[in-house]
Amino acid sequence: MFKEYRSRRAEAQPNVLKLERKNEAPKDADAPSEDLELKAHLDLKNRLHGELLDRLNLTMIDKVERSELKRQIASLVTSLIEAEGVYMRSEAFSSLVEELIHEVMGLGPLEPLLEDPTINDILVNSFDKVYVERHGLLEKSKVRFRDERHLLRVIDKIVSKVGRRIDESQPWVDARLEDGSRVNAIIRPCSVDGPALSIRKFSRVPLTLQRLVEQGALNQQAAGLLKALVDARLNILISGGTGSGKTTLLNAVSSFIDTRHRIVTIEDAAELQLQQEHVVRLETRPPNAEGEGTISQRDLVRNALRMRPDRIIVGEVRGAECFDMLQSMNTGHDGSMTTVHANSARDALGRIEQMVTMMGAELPLKTIRSQIASAIHIVVQLSRMSDGSRRILSISEITGMENDTITMQDIFVYKRRGRAETGAVMGDFVPTGIRPHCFDQLVAAGVDVNADLFKRLEV
Repeated sequence: MFKEYRSRRAEAQPNVLKLERKNEAPKDADAPSEDLELKAHLDLKNRLHGELLDRLNLTMIDKVERSELKRQIASLVTSLIEAEGVYMRSEAFSSLVEELIHEVMGLGPLEPLLEDPTINDILVNSFDKVYVERHGLLEKSKVRFRDERHLLRVIDKIVSKVGRRIDESQPWVDARLEDGSRVNAIIRPCSVDGPALSIRKFSRVPLTLQRLVEQGALNQQAAGLLKALVDARLNILISGGTGSGKTTLLNAVSSFIDTRHRIVTIEDAAELQLQQEHVVRLETRPPNAEGEGTISQRDLVRNALRMRPDRIIVGEVRGAECFDMLQSMNTGHDGSMTTVHANSARDALGRIEQMVTMMGAELPLKTIRSQIASAIHIVVQLSRMSDGSRRILSISEITGMENDTITMQDIFVYKRRGRAETGAVMGDFVPTGIRPHCFDQLVAAGVDVNADLFKRLEV
């Protein structure tokens, strides 16, 4: 059956199947019980996958349309299943073929999860324990890997595509998928129970500020203010805890940057999805097998200053590169942006201060704070709420220095009103009634801002 199919298609399509045939695997004499049905399915898929790898011409796969590849694989799987003596319904057969295509061309069991738009995070604790996050809440998935080797193979496929490695000498790695999704993997000996994998999915359709308004992350007035701040080229620091949506907001806010501006982005793993055309993306490099060749974010920030950028966007500041970022904001690269991990706007400034001291230079504390106060204009604080939703908690303005203290004032804040019967957090994003010091700067930049935007509302 398979030979006839291959000969009919040989002239029309590139042949991805080798001519040689191996002896078919012997039939399993023992029929699997109901309790072992899943294990039997995984074992069958493993055997078929091995046969496919032996018979597929992997160098030709990329040249064949997916539909044609699926037909060729389906034909081969049919003959192999007949040799196994296994009888399957058409639905189960189609599902098996799809799983095998995922194994050959994609990331195996992860593919259905990556294609599911309702899933935000994929968390693999071990080969047989996979969790996903939907709408901010975790749930256990039925997806599982065959064993640790299977999971390790998928991890290696991910990291090798971006030129990184993971082994006993370097047992953890940050990487990304082709769509920009963030990946972290860690293996033995650091991961006691075997390989663990975390994937933070990014929407294939970039979230705009308007969509964030519709989702309740902020209101229309605050969105208008953020747009005005970007148009006027004020420097913005986005702060929040893990999973609070910092990168998502950075992507959304950056969409308002003038398309005529030259933008340089700097990240550990490239995941920003800027909509402008004039963008140069820079990415750090980990050490090689000899422990050499590291390229840090600080190296890239310094290099970016020589690339004639209008704006510099650092995906997240974590160390000494923070000092160079502040210097760039103070030396003509207005409208730059970055993110930082912190639980409040005030804590964010404290973290920035600590990172500058990591540089090693013994600068007076007042000098560091003065640099921060003059470089950063706006701090946007985000948080993930108890119901899993992500919201902006405040938009704050840095107004200067008073003695040795950086002074700030809130322009918009989120006020909680309690919880609904469904468990959803209830609240309103409202102006504080304070007109920001930067209002005159917005007007001078030609940005149309209505002063009524800042009037306090009674909630």
